[in-house]
Amino acid sequence: MARPIFALSAFVLLAACGGETPPSTTPTTSATPTPSAAPSAAPQASASAAASAATPTPPPGPKPVFHLAGFQTPESVLFDDAGDRYLVSNINGKPTEVDNNGYISEVSPDGKIVKEKWIAGGQNKVTLNAPKGSAITGGVLYVADLDTVRMFDAKTGAPKGDVKIAGATFLNDVSAAPDGKVYVSDSGLKAGASGLEPNGTDAVYVIEKGKSKPLAKDKKLDRPNGVLVTDKGLWVVTFGTTGLYRLDDKGQMQDVTKLPKGSLDGIVRNGDDVYVSSWEASAIFKGKPGGTFEMVIPDVKSPADIGLDKKRNRILVPLFMENAIEAYEIK
Repeated sequence: MARPIFALSAFVLLAACGGETPPSTTPTTSATPTPSAAPSAAPQASASAAASAATPTPPPGPKPVFHLAGFQTPESVLFDDAGDRYLVSNINGKPTEVDNNGYISEVSPDGKIVKEKWIAGGQNKVTLNAPKGSAITGGVLYVADLDTVRMFDAKTGAPKGDVKIAGATFLNDVSAAPDGKVYVSDSGLKAGASGLEPNGTDAVYVIEKGKSKPLAKDKKLDRPNGVLVTDKGLWVVTFGTTGLYRLDDKGQMQDVTKLPKGSLDGIVRNGDDVYVSSWEASAIFKGKPGGTFEMVIPDVKSPADIGLDKKRNRILVPLFMENAIEAYEIK
C-alpha cells in the first residue's frame, strides 16, 4: 500500500518540533488570484493556453463561522449535545509520548474558550498523555489515549476509570453505539527515526461493560483512523490509503469506497451524507458510501478528527498543525 507522504511528513514535523507550533491568530482563508493582463505582443499564444484562460475559477470555499486559536496540537472536536458545548482534545506535544500533559478544552458554540483545561493530565488525579478521539455515552466521556481509553464524568470531568487495550499502540478515534458499546481504532503507528511509522498493530476494538476485545485486527485495515457507528455497522476511514469501508458484526470489511485523496482522519454523518477529513487534500469531503465524494470545504490545513454540531448544522474542524479549530455551516 502507498505510504501517505504528505500526512506523515506533517507528523514528522510535529515530532521534530514537539508540537510547539505557534498558534494561528487569523482565519485561514484562500485568496482568489488576480488575473494578470496578457502581453500585447502574444500572437503565438497556443489554443490550449487560451482554453485554460477561459476556464472559470472555481468558487471559493465557505468561510468559517469562527476561527479559534490558542490550543496545543488539537486532535479532535466533539459536540457535547447535553452540555451544548465543544470538547477539544489537546495532545500538547508528540502524539506518541507518555508525558501526562494532554488536556481537554471546553469551548462555547459562539467560538470562545470557556475553560482551557477542563480535564488536564497531572491534575485532579487525571492521567492523560496524548488524547485523540472521544465520544459520550451513558453520561461518560471516553477518550482514546495511546494504549488506553480514559473515562470521565461527562458533566464534571472527574475520572471514572480506564480500559487498557492489550496490544494497542496508537488508539485514535472513538464512536459510541446506542446500546452503550464503544468502538476505538488503533492506527498502528509508532515513533521512528523519521517520525511516525507503521508498526502493524492496525485494529478496531469494541468496549463493552468495561472490557475490550478486537472486532478486527489486520494490517489490511490500512491504519484505521476515524470510526462511525451506524445502523448498518461501523464505518472506518484509513490514514494509510484513500479508503472508506464498513465493518460488519464479525469484523469483515464490506462496501469499500475510494475517496479522491487520502490520509483520511475524521468521519461524521449528517442525514444520508458522510463527511470525511483528508490531510492529503487539506479538505473536507462529502458523499455517500458506495458513491462519489466531492470536496466541500477546501483549504483547511491538517484537518484532524472532525465533529458535527447537529443543533446548528456545523462541521467542527481541528487544525492539528495550526493549533486552532474552525466551525463551518453545512446544508
